[in-house]
Amino acid sequence: MSRSHQIVLALVFLTRLPFGRLLPPEILPLSRAAWAFPLAGAVLGLLAGVPLWIMGTGLLPAALSVALAVWLTGALHEDAVADFADAGGGRDRADRLRIMRESTIGSYGAAALVATGLVRVAALAALGPLALIAAAAAGRVAPVMLMRALPPARTDGLGQGAGQPSRRAVVAATLTGVLALLLGAPGPWAAALAMALIGLSVVAVSRRACRLLGGQTGDVLGASVLLAECAALVGMAALT
Repeated sequence: MSRSHQIVLALVFLTRLPFGRLLPPEILPLSRAAWAFPLAGAVLGLLAGVPLWIMGTGLLPAALSVALAVWLTGALHEDAVADFADAGGGRDRADRLRIMRESTIGSYGAAALVATGLVRVAALAALGPLALIAAAAAGRVAPVMLMRALPPARTDGLGQGAGQPSRRAVVAATLTGVLALLLGAPGPWAAALAMALIGLSVVAVSRRACRLLGGQTGDVLGASVLLAECAALVGMAALT
């Protein structure tokens, strides 16, 4: 699989952009494209930031940018956050995995969606489109790390089928995310705080996934994206 196909696969997996026709007919392993996840995030942030580019900072353009990001991803990560939050109400591992596959959203999931939405809008209102690009890119390092570090919690599903990215892919994704923060954050200290908070979010998601599920699933990976993105935005906004 060529590098260009890997980038397209990352875009198709992480967004709803109509690039699937550019992929070859054979099945491509997602883990091979993991290094390009932050690049796909940067493209998403660039597109979602159009209201911020046009209208400047403020609550309304921030809310429009968040809404556009949700539309461009098909609410993929929001659904994952809600499912991962609802898993906390399960009696045991099997019950938690069952809950995460249900289409309904419980009180934990609804609260998580409201909280992450408020954090993103409030932080972006104080930042700008460059920060959104940086957060979207850096946030997509999180699933790459978890795919490498945690075993699949199921014998089927996305978490199992995605495969394990190589160390080189993890390093490449991490460096891309760090570079995005250094270029898009309002200052070096804001970038450093964003990196630290992203690291804490990855650790928190990893520990919760291991404790509740015994590993990662597609919902765990998707939730890690949104939570890491929120962490990055909070880190940058806190020092703005």
